[in-house]
Amino acid sequence: MDPRLTAEQDEIRRALRELLHKRCGPEELRAALDTPAGHDRALWTTLAEQLGLPGLAVPEAYGGVGCPRTDLALAAEETGRALAPTPLLATSVLAAPLVLALGTDAQRARLLPRLTDGTLTAALAVPAPALATALALTGPGGGDWSGGGRAGGVQARRAGDGWRLYGEAAQVLDGHSAGLLLVAAHTGGFVRSRTLLFLVAGDADRVVRTRQTALDATRPQGRVQLRDAEAELLGDEETKVSKVLARTGEFAAAFLACEAVGAADRALERTVEYLKQREQFGRAIGSFQAVQHRLADVYVQVQAARSAAYYAAWATGRGEGVGGLALAQALQALRLAAAEGIQLHGGIGFTWEHQAHLYFKRAAGDELLFGPVHRLRAHAAEESGLFTGAEVTV
Repeated sequence: MDPRLTAEQDEIRRALRELLHKRCGPEELRAALDTPAGHDRALWTTLAEQLGLPGLAVPEAYGGVGCPRTDLALAAEETGRALAPTPLLATSVLAAPLVLALGTDAQRARLLPRLTDGTLTAALAVPAPALATALALTGPGGGDWSGGGRAGGVQARRAGDGWRLYGEAAQVLDGHSAGLLLVAAHTGGFVRSRTLLFLVAGDADRVVRTRQTALDATRPQGRVQLRDAEAELLGDEETKVSKVLARTGEFAAAFLACEAVGAADRALERTVEYLKQREQFGRAIGSFQAVQHRLADVYVQVQAARSAAYYAAWATGRGEGVGGLALAQALQALRLAAAEGIQLHGGIGFTWEHQAHLYFKRAAGDELLFGPVHRLRAHAAEESGLFTGAEVTV
């Protein structure tokens, strides 16, 4: 692995940082979170038209830029720094790769150009709290997480030439506002029990969506109720959905790790800036040795997490299952950086008006959706056979 970024990667990150610095300040962020969608639609349009960010990793044949997925993961470091209120994770990281991998030629041609140019957003709807399991981040990804033929989850049944879905999925990222829903549903009864993915229009009949109150307001979530809603099968019935979801989860973990590193780095920067200005006993707080030691610990954690995240981004297209480990390290670094930031800011760090709590909630919210850290590490250890091999002799 060459740790140096290419000229194209440097340019993508530079342009993205400049744009987000202008368009995603504290006031703009809070205004976006208060909208019904929970994100800045104008910013999303700008990211699509000026930088092509939604389609960065989509092939040129479908209107995308055609860059490696590594570039999109590395760009996430900048969106994480700004806690950018966009549907990038739900649309471009979770939904678009599934359409590309599973969709028919007609489905790809119909959907991917609109996902790429920012005119269509999408959400992956799985029953709560099974997102990490479905993406094979904290478990093997099999089993009956989509409903298992029993009450709960989402069930699919044939209806003439199409399908009908019944059930509910909660904690769906952008599920309340996305124009397209990719719904994981159980079908086949107990004889051919399996999970398939279905396409459902966000404004379709018999689909009821409500925004939920989420711990991390920068990742808006919705509850999706499907009351015998009409659906279109994504791909065909013979597709091994679990394997494709696992590959998507590996890339999502690398993306989230880079995003968390960016957020942790910015939280540390804000803390250092404050400690250079705030004085106590006639000296800047940052000059006290005990404070410097705490900042040094955070810095080491962030740099270690960045190395792991970059490696995961590089390895995501090479079949190496390191995304979960990188995500675990990055989330731990973000939680430490955000917690220390709150503490070292003193009283102001605990106020609603200050941004420090948003970074802490991002760490905690991502752990709830994609972790927690100890389960990410436990699954990685299990997959590698770390505790099942022969005895180690010294």
